[in-house]
Amino acid sequence: MIHDSYQIKAEGSLPHARLVTYIQDYSGEIAIADRPLVLVCPGGGYEWTSDREAEPLAMQFLAMGYHAAVLRYSCAPAVFPTALAELAWSIRLVRQNAAEWHVNPRQIIVLGCSAGGHLAASLGVFWDRDFVAEALAYEGGDRTIFRPDGMILCYPVITSGEYAHRGSFDHLLGGQEEALSEKLGMPAREYVSLEKQVGAGTPPAFIWHTYTDGGVPVENSLLFVGALRRADVPAEFHMYPRGVHGLALANRLTLDRGGCALQEECTSWISLAHTWIEHQYVKGS
Repeated sequence: MIHDSYQIKAEGSLPHARLVTYIQDYSGEIAIADRPLVLVCPGGGYEWTSDREAEPLAMQFLAMGYHAAVLRYSCAPAVFPTALAELAWSIRLVRQNAAEWHVNPRQIIVLGCSAGGHLAASLGVFWDRDFVAEALAYEGGDRTIFRPDGMILCYPVITSGEYAHRGSFDHLLGGQEEALSEKLGMPAREYVSLEKQVGAGTPPAFIWHTYTDGGVPVENSLLFVGALRRADVPAEFHMYPRGVHGLALANRLTLDRGGCALQEECTSWISLAHTWIEHQYVKGS
């Protein structure tokens, strides 16, 4: 296994920013030549990155036979688009090493939980924008090197409107919100309200949420699913009837110290995501 840590030095990156890889060894005895890779973006309100939503999820996808990676992206005081540039940098790194790591370069999937879901979805809608290439000093003509092939969004932060998780947007934009709004010619919070940014180039998505999520209301996912539908982007969505915010695997492996984040009926999301990857990418390749 190539278990390594790659420091990221995008514009504005903090010293801890890194990509941790879990790349399965190639074997001539095994029929599988190249595997999908699932790149995990933990949540934490753009204030920190959760351990519960990091390696435990990566290990599940590793056990399914996929490669995995975890992005420990820069959070506050870093501001938009630093974390987004770091995720784009990570996708590019994987593609550049695809042959050596035996990754299928057309099967790179970003997974994000909560604010990490906002980050994953941000790359899904912004991958071809000028500011992403500029943040990485990328002068190549083909920006698809940054595009994820799919998105798995777990109770994601999406909207900055009525159903916003306002703390995430406060940390994401920080003290530069006014300057960014002036640069964009529109309110920065509206720009990073992702249901307004979906287009034909947005990759397919698997999304799940709970009806009773009190931290990030389920309307975040519903708004994004509606936008995907209007853009004719394939999506699979599961809404569970019960469950607090931040469930991760929803079983004892990601149970928090307070005894929360245990919801048996929600544990099925990981197997449903497995089926989605197989049908969307592996069996159709």
